[in-house]
Amino acid sequence: MIDIENEIFSIISEKLKAKYQGIYISGEYVKSPPSFPSVSLIEMDNQIYRSTRTNDVLENHVQVMYEINVYSNKTKGKKTEAKSIMSVIDTEFARLGFTRIMYNSIPNELDATIYRIVARYRAVVSKEKVIYRR
Repeated sequence: MIDIENEIFSIISEKLKAKYQGIYISGEYVKSPPSFPSVSLIEMDNQIYRSTRTNDVLENHVQVMYEINVYSNKTKGKKTEAKSIMSVIDTEFARLGFTRIMYNSIPNELDATIYRIVARYRAVVSKEKVIYRR
């Protein structure tokens, strides 16, 4: 299986930690973040890219999709903070070769004082771990 999840997590995590001291970052969905601001980066899909499949090598490329959740609970400026964090993530995913396929602010059902943005990114990745925009 072609797997770049750890590499993507490390790249995004390093960028965010350099800009936002104390930011909480998880590779799993977090129902209730332990601290803020908070980001979860989850590989939601990793499927064989059928167009490049061969008889001898089943998997030459995969199509991956990542979901990002950004949370802020600031009393003032939580929307601004969440958008700023999302901008860093968006820039990095674009630089890596991903295409943003969704970006929405979502009401946080558990606690309406928390601002939440959800975005999804997609790309095709070769077995050499080259990322292609699709």
